[in-house]
Amino acid sequence: MSRVATEEPRTLSINELQQRLGYEFRDVQLLQWALTHPSATPTASTQRMEQLEFLGDAVLGLVLSDLLLQRYPDAAEGRLSQYRAALVNTQSLAVKARELGLGKALQLGRGEEKTGGREKASILAAAFEALLGALYLDGGFEAARAVLARHFEEDIATLPARRRIDAKTALQELCQGRLRQTPRYVTVAQSGPDHARWFVVEAVVGGQVVARGEGKSKRAAEQEAARRALAQLVEK
Repeated sequence: MSRVATEEPRTLSINELQQRLGYEFRDVQLLQWALTHPSATPTASTQRMEQLEFLGDAVLGLVLSDLLLQRYPDAAEGRLSQYRAALVNTQSLAVKARELGLGKALQLGRGEEKTGGREKASILAAAFEALLGALYLDGGFEAARAVLARHFEEDIATLPARRRIDAKTALQELCQGRLRQTPRYVTVAQSGPDHARWFVVEAVVGGQVVARGEGKSKRAAEQEAARRALAQLVEK
């Protein structure tokens, strides 16, 4: 078999994207708006993608919350919030966009094209949300739910195993999914002799101190701060 026959196409047609998505748009203009990045043209029409992204973000959160409740009816609110955050963050949405080949269907400006915009996680995640917003406008909630249920089925089913991760990773997923922020850790104090050091670290999200942790190493203190921050955030 020739190598050319197995290679992914450099571009992806509207029809091929719809086949991979598992949904055929009645209003293809909505889909084209979702695929037109603001860098493509300087006109106001490129705001359409950002508007669809805004809508898609809300639809994504609602649909996945619904699917999670259906799959894990006995899970506590805090656990469900962590599950949703693991699914709704820049990196995970970029993965979904890559699975669809979404980057190959985008219309980008020259600047983004030259700097590898088709592979940037932030652009891919935004495009995935815009695509979902367009799908919702075209087919309604049930259509969006059906598509997301199919594309996130395996992810939702394997969440309990995936959640066996450290507190810092869990906090990062939660913050990126809910707040679009990445937590920082600031060492505010350290004391004791070299063989028995003691560290105090603050977890900072969006410029605000959310929690403080202490430990015999920076890593231990950061993990404690992350655990306490998680407890604070899931209550909100």
